[in-house]
Amino acid sequence: MSETGRHKTIHGSSAEKSQGAQTLATRHTQQIGLITDQPNPQYVVDMQTGILSGLDESTYQLVVRPCDRGSPTLRDDICRIVRHQRLFGVILTPSISEDEELVEALRSSNCPYVRIAAISLDAEDRMIETHDFVGAAQAARHLAELGHRRIAHVRGPDHFLSSHERLRGFRMGLAVHELHVDDRYVLQGGYTFESGVYCGERLLAMPELPTAVFAGNDEMAVGIYQSARRAGVRIPEDLSIVGFDDGLVAQRICPTLTTVRLPIRYMGTLAAQLLVSANDEASMEPPLATSVIPRLVVRESTAPPRRANGAS
Repeated sequence: MSETGRHKTIHGSSAEKSQGAQTLATRHTQQIGLITDQPNPQYVVDMQTGILSGLDESTYQLVVRPCDRGSPTLRDDICRIVRHQRLFGVILTPSISEDEELVEALRSSNCPYVRIAAISLDAEDRMIETHDFVGAAQAARHLAELGHRRIAHVRGPDHFLSSHERLRGFRMGLAVHELHVDDRYVLQGGYTFESGVYCGERLLAMPELPTAVFAGNDEMAVGIYQSARRAGVRIPEDLSIVGFDDGLVAQRICPTLTTVRLPIRYMGTLAAQLLVSANDEASMEPPLATSVIPRLVVRESTAPPRRANGAS
């Protein structure tokens, strides 16, 4: 998904926008919408694949609508999409799922929805909770147990709850080993490859280099790989790297990436089943689970720090 596509917003007349927050009672089609503002294209592909899998045994079809959470007409635009395409309901991914005003507009319009978020924000029958802090704590403990002490963190955008939860979990995991993240080593990225490259360059330009980095997602982790290669820094001999998501790139890059596995496809499947089961006319039963627990997958990008670096 291109940057242009991701930030595309839909504009209509003021009359259309005023109608957007009104009733969506004409919604009778067998279509559900995936509403997303994700900057990571692989996340969207995996989520879409999971939703389609969850719809296999139903007659529902999927409509994907990228959006820009920063748009001043966001809520009216989405309500207009739901009304015009007569969607049965919508699945909201982070960070759009965290927009309480949008959710209230959907709720007031009697539009079924399912939110995917790092923490619980709604009733169980409307939430898929991902417990991001748990996975981040595992990443922290892994690096601490390898012997790392100068550990950096490249976090995601501030408007994503996952960014805050992953930082919180990382700090909690280090605290178990009586360690903490020096604020100098906490940089904010954008959940994109480019932001990973930029933050990696900043970290590797510091007088006292970190011996390990926890990246807020795999895209940024791969960007840090690029920065390390350009700087002549070897992974994992000179720098250990941990990502988050466990997308396809984690196993395709060399060395393979140690990362926290977030089962995005499975999350999409759960969200689809949860949403469709809300229809009284559907035969689909609600899923048994409405949350997932991420787990660390150790590969080749992490190792004990070299003594020569004074990192013990």
